Amino acid sequence: MNFDSKIFNPQAFGKYVDRIPNLKRNELLKSGAVKERASLKSLFSEQTGSHYAVVPMHGLIDGEPLNYDGRTDITATATTTFSQGMIVVGRAKGWVEQDFSTDITGGVNFMDNVAQQVAEYWDTVDQDTLLAILKGIFSMTGVKNTAFVSTHTADITDVATGVFDVTTLNTAMQKASGDNKKAFKIALMHSAVATNLENLQLLSYLKYTDANGVQRELEIGTLNGRLVLIDDSMPTEEVAESSAGAGDGYTAYTTYVLGDGAFEYCNVGATVAYEMDRNPAVNGGQNTLYSRQRKVFAPKGISFANKSVATLSPTNAELANGANWEIVKDASGTKTIDTKAIPIARIISKG
Repeated sequence: MNFDSKIFNPQAFGKYVDRIPNLKRNELLKSGAVKERASLKSLFSEQTGSHYAVVPMHGLIDGEPLNYDGRTDITATATTTFSQGMIVVGRAKGWVEQDFSTDITGGVNFMDNVAQQVAEYWDTVDQDTLLAILKGIFSMTGVKNTAFVSTHTADITDVATGVFDVTTLNTAMQKASGDNKKAFKIALMHSAVATNLENLQLLSYLKYTDANGVQRELEIGTLNGRLVLIDDSMPTEEVAESSAGAGDGYTAYTTYVLGDGAFEYCNVGATVAYEMDRNPAVNGGQNTLYSRQRKVFAPKGISFANKSVATLSPTNAELANGANWEIVKDASGTKTIDTKAIPIARIISKG
């Protein structure tokens, strides 16, 4: 296929990339943990700046009921309106190749080959963004913010063996959300943790039947009725020995547990998401593919405070900065939402 920039169709290419399946991303979306909210796209286009928006959240009715006895006046209370800050994360990348359509594909359909690579590349970028946000959430400071961090963290490294067991997930979900623990749907864990659960025969894998009628296992497990995705990009930390030769050093593994609508997502879009440029002089002729994206990943009940961001798009380091996050609050800043409603938790274990 000739990929001269003059005949490159960026719209067709973008749609083709979107159609390329990615198991990890699709299963995460199917779990309900990341839910698309298309209305955010128009919201960001309407607000000045189009990179940061404050979205209103309606509170629940509350108040003590009055005695209806024919003598007591009925008083009314208003609902509290909360607001959530959301930031657009912009990323861009270019790839250059000589004799692009021939050397890269080796006869394989060029469009299909490139589209698959671009889709997988941006999936990895998006996951890194989500992990940076989760790190930032669990690095929040301030009384009400740290209260969330504490109740939604189950650190079992100093409990018995410190290893994930049959009760760990269930207990962590109850600690985070009490009787709302049913909201949790998926756990993302390192393969070391998953292997330990497999050895204990606690992890079951989903199965499917192929075209020949043969039943095979998927790389997606279940534990306590929740989906388990295994990914070695989950955070790890090397904890040093208490003293030289003590032998008590270990690796701390973080497992994230997410629920329905844990993140709201919207592809806000870039003016030109994909484009090609050809330079016939360099290296005897080369083509460069440019790709750009602008997306919103908004954790439920947690607001992006935008306190420490140098440009109009936060870096992953800035997303991981706890100073940029806070529990959603009302206009006065004195009342926050009930954190039991936030289906985001983490478990820290030795395996």
